[in-house]
Amino acid sequence: MWLPRWARRTTAGLLALTVVLTIVAAGYVASVDLPPEPTAPQASVLFYRDGKTVLARIGTTDRTDVALDRIPVPVRQAFLAAEDRGFYDHFGVSIRGLARALWTNIFHDSGQGASTITQQYVRNAYLTQDRTVSRKTREAALALKVENRYSKDEILVRYLNTIYFGRGAYGIQAAARAFFGTDVDRLDAAQGAVLASMVKDPTRGDPAADPKWAAARWRWILRSMADQGWLPAATADRTPYPKVAPESVTTTAVNGPLGLIADRVEDELTRAGYSHQQIRIGGLQVTTTIDATAQAAAVRRTAAALEGQPKELRTALVAIDPADGGVRAYYGGDRGRGYFDDALAARPPASTFKPLALAAAEERGIAFQSIYNGTSPRLFPDRGGAPLYNQNNLQCPICPLDTAMVYSLNTPFYALTQQIGPDSVRDLALRLGIPAKYGDQPTLVDAKGEPTPGRTRSDISLGRYPVAPADLATVYATLANGGRRPDRHFVQSLSTAAGGVLYRPATKAERVMSADVAADIGSVLAQVVRHDGPVPGVDAAAKTGSQQWGDTLDSSDAWTAGWTPGLAAVIWVGREKPGPIREKTGKSINGDGMPYRIWRDFLGDALHGQPARPMAAPPMVGRRAGEDPKTLKGLDAGFRKGYGVVYPGPQKGDKVDKTKATGSWPQRVNRLTKELDQYAATAPDFAVSVVDRKTGHRYDYHGDRSFQTASVIKVELLAALLLRAQDASRGLTSTERSRATKMIRASDNTAAKQIYNAIGGPGPLRDACRRLGLDDTVPAASFGSSTTTALDQTRMVEALTSSTSPLTKTSRDQMLQLMSSVNADQTWGVSAAAFAGEQTSLKNGWLASSKEDNRWVINSTGRVAGEKSDVAISVLSHGHKDKQSGIDAVENVAALTRSYLGW
Repeated sequence: MWLPRWARRTTAGLLALTVVLTIVAAGYVASVDLPPEPTAPQASVLFYRDGKTVLARIGTTDRTDVALDRIPVPVRQAFLAAEDRGFYDHFGVSIRGLARALWTNIFHDSGQGASTITQQYVRNAYLTQDRTVSRKTREAALALKVENRYSKDEILVRYLNTIYFGRGAYGIQAAARAFFGTDVDRLDAAQGAVLASMVKDPTRGDPAADPKWAAARWRWILRSMADQGWLPAATADRTPYPKVAPESVTTTAVNGPLGLIADRVEDELTRAGYSHQQIRIGGLQVTTTIDATAQAAAVRRTAAALEGQPKELRTALVAIDPADGGVRAYYGGDRGRGYFDDALAARPPASTFKPLALAAAEERGIAFQSIYNGTSPRLFPDRGGAPLYNQNNLQCPICPLDTAMVYSLNTPFYALTQQIGPDSVRDLALRLGIPAKYGDQPTLVDAKGEPTPGRTRSDISLGRYPVAPADLATVYATLANGGRRPDRHFVQSLSTAAGGVLYRPATKAERVMSADVAADIGSVLAQVVRHDGPVPGVDAAAKTGSQQWGDTLDSSDAWTAGWTPGLAAVIWVGREKPGPIREKTGKSINGDGMPYRIWRDFLGDALHGQPARPMAAPPMVGRRAGEDPKTLKGLDAGFRKGYGVVYPGPQKGDKVDKTKATGSWPQRVNRLTKELDQYAATAPDFAVSVVDRKTGHRYDYHGDRSFQTASVIKVELLAALLLRAQDASRGLTSTERSRATKMIRASDNTAAKQIYNAIGGPGPLRDACRRLGLDDTVPAASFGSSTTTALDQTRMVEALTSSTSPLTKTSRDQMLQLMSSVNADQTWGVSAAAFAGEQTSLKNGWLASSKEDNRWVINSTGRVAGEKSDVAISVLSHGHKDKQSGIDAVENVAALTRSYLGW
């Protein structure tokens, strides 16, 4: 075939170039000497930041070579399927993989790994550590020589004997013992695939560290084996994940708090392109950012705080140099390498996020002296009617934001966040150092199943969205650094044993916030420190936070986050599985308690002997603005309105006199009855019934007297609706749930009428009441005109707590949950008999009765429950001249009942 002259010349040129390149490549391969045996493994040494003091040694701890015939064929096939399916067919080098690695190194400055098992063996065994093009070409040359010197089976067994699997295990025999507690010759294909999945990433491949990733990689390997005909397809899809030991029983890794520092150093170096194999057996020298004095202070202060405390308590401490992001002290637990790191576990940060809301506001021109309504409780339109309280129900009607910060008031910061938009707070948090995702879950937004999935709500400023202590430390280091975000890191330098520097991180700080705003936030948080207790000898700024556990007075997570010039630190105290946290004395742990003491004492120790440095003066960014003036002018006349005045509001149980609950039960009953007789002489008609589920005691005063129900009948309406759904073997529809929520929480009459009609009216409601044991309740055509007794109402509450109730547990829990979250204007009534820390689930009813010249029917029924209490109580009454006097009477009766009976 005739070709144009240019084509012939081009072809000839390419052929000539190929010949030249082949000769050059052959010459290069010939020039590379293959050592007689691989370099002997050497442990690497981690130093404190002084470069002299040894922090830890990490390296070979368990290695036993085995012959290939001891490794079952299916196990070998698992590794081939995972790493190199064509191993027995190629000559040791993947041309495509090598070209890809060269391309990315030259044009993208990225360290690409080897693709064939031979190349991986060369990299591991001969330990070429520099991440350069020359290493890639040398690696390929060594791979060709290895293929020439050893058989395929010899290369495979050498490879399997030198892989690092994690848990301190080098080689497949050590891995079999570390992960399965057995020898390699007893492994099956599924177990082999577990080990093969660790080659790619020994940390994530360990199911104890990342079970989701490990299982996905394992399943992919089994399917790859099936594709090669090494495993039946059905087996690949149906085999359950093998049981793996939760931790290695063979390795003796770095113990104590330093073990997790070693883990974080290794993670950082692997992200920089160095393999676990290189780090563990390469004889490297790593100078860390950890300061020996600060680390000793962290360990000493956390240990002292936890000594003798309940064993479930956990703590984390992360301290960062704001100037360069170097981690100076780190405590994520004391169990050593490979264990759960509390410093990286995301938890709700509570009020430590309020400074971010204030900073976002200052970025929009709102000064920290702006005035907001700090009364408690308050209703906000996006909370579904649920009231928002300040801790201890503190009141600050005319409240500057800096005062609200010092007393950690919720209502002003929620109002502020609504005003500036919650997305502005999230955006700032991401800029300051919170990552955009934890795993696959976006941060600082509602998760699936929460009210607004994928969106941020205003309680971001109250710290409802989880963040890790280490990331919160970066946030506060950025504030301490005047709004310049440093890159948090543990490695100062990486060197060979001979001292040649291999790696230094590029420490840089990015401007993410104005220095003026950061200085203002520091000034406000310095007021918190002056209020909570100064750090001896240094200026400091801090914010505490306490995440409430359910409706109790306990916290599940307690924090202190702050800084002194030169060092930012975050302390978290909590549990591995969220729950109430208490000291050994039974006292609840809040942010201003144990965490603050650790933070204060740690900083004092870590900075001891260093010259004091002043905090930046506040530039006073923005203008004195504030909340809508209508919210301030509309304050009840009973609120004190002095500027910045903070004082306790009404507390639960204020009306109960505990001193009256003395003597035996009959004596208490007699005294209460006499007291109620005296009260009845001056008050409109009432009745009360009490059932104490803890003791079995029962009491009633005119409990069988019939009263008009008003809205308390809505509890029976909901129970009837749920029984109807149960009988049909279904749950409530979305429409039914919506109506039920409105009917109970907001006492919505329209929703109640719709439910009454849906269940069929008085007859079916009466049938449902009888199923529930309510024989005295008589439904009427208009549900509010129905009649009931106090005894029947406590029977209704008992039906919500008894396992013998015709209502299922799901139905009972649903009803109690709705009754415990009624709107703020409906929390009066039997709640007057509850103390702080007890949960009240109730339904109130009120009605101006046309039958009594528009005098008021006021009823309240519900449950008061805590650690030592579980009581059903109902107070029914009528004949009141107005609604408020009726509420007062019902609350007095409820409080008297508890005062004398003392449940």
